[in-house]
Amino acid sequence: MNFAAYHPYVHYATRYPFSKGQTSLNRHCYSSSIYLISEGSGSLRTCGRVYRTDPGSVVYIPAGQQHDWIADSIIPMVHICCYFDWSHIDRRAWFNHPSMICYDASQLNVSLVSAPFPYEIPEYLKVEKLRVWTDLFEKFYTENHYPNERTYIRNIKLQSYFLHFIEFFLSFVLRDDRFPDRRMYKVLERLDQDLLHGLVKPLESYYKDMRVSRGYFFELFKQATGLPPTQYINQFRINRAKEDLSHTSISITEIAEKHGFASVHYFSKLFRLLNGMSPREYRDEAND
Repeated sequence: MNFAAYHPYVHYATRYPFSKGQTSLNRHCYSSSIYLISEGSGSLRTCGRVYRTDPGSVVYIPAGQQHDWIADSIIPMVHICCYFDWSHIDRRAWFNHPSMICYDASQLNVSLVSAPFPYEIPEYLKVEKLRVWTDLFEKFYTENHYPNERTYIRNIKLQSYFLHFIEFFLSFVLRDDRFPDRRMYKVLERLDQDLLHGLVKPLESYYKDMRVSRGYFFELFKQATGLPPTQYINQFRINRAKEDLSHTSISITEIAEKHGFASVHYFSKLFRLLNGMSPREYRDEAND
């Protein structure tokens, strides 16, 4: 699966208070949407399912899915919500504002409905730390306007806050072995920096703060990267060496030394093992 194609992008995020008994029916959002109920109560209907929503309810609606909101007649709900694409689509030629909602299924332009996330996300869930969620949401509230030259820099900042929220959201809802232990992010960040600066330490120094065994660390590492630690380090160094082989004239011996290999013989042996050709053959092919 090509996850490089997924670049979450928020179009519109806001706080929306309902009036008593207010309804918003037959909604089809062109983008995916996430709703957090911060106050009051109401209900959601979608695809024959009905959910009671009150503070702490989080609802995820995939793009194009019909749904209805009905606010309580006494204490109506307040939505904190966002509308976003998993892979950005530019719809400015069709819509004047980023809040792209269709209320008539016969008028829905399916070619403009964004693609779903590749893994199933729960439609409804409850969270306990409501303040944590609202704080994350509030950082990327947007006006209902497309970015322009005056708001471009601000939009970059909002997108960065949104990506932080999406990381938090996915880590919460996708409790699955397909996604790595969050602690590995810091380990990999530190390891990558040490690799770039030629300061790699014994593996124990990277996982001792996690308070896990060596065997379990190897398991977590492979879940996070698809490779055991030593193979990851070797592949990282080999990929850096490839850049020098392709774009510089420095000798293969210097390249091996530059990227931390014990000898040019070991570098050449490992390079052939991983790439099916020697460093010199790779350089010749790259320069043809």
